[in-house]
Amino acid sequence: KPREYLITLLERLRIAKLTGVAFPFFMDNSNIVAMFEMMDSSNRGTISFVQYKEALQTLGLCTADEVLKDDGRTISLDTFRDEVNRRCQEI
Repeated sequence: KPREYLITLLERLRIAKLTGVAFPFFMDNSNIVAMFEMMDSSNRGTISFVQYKEALQTLGLCTADEVLKDDGRTISLDTFRDEVNRRCQEI
């Protein structure tokens, strides 16, 4: 059950970030693609800006009050992957 596994893993990552405990988990390309594909249920190759921001928040890579520019376009896998990787490097 990939969805349940990913949800559990994301929750553990969130708790680790909140408590300051190191969590031996690195977001690799296959994880990012799996998360994107779960959000892209219509297989169009894009997700909405709302899905994009919620995914970043779930990963602990964006705060609820952080302002992200919504230019009205959908988010591609490449954009999503690049942003997740960039923000993970900043942690």
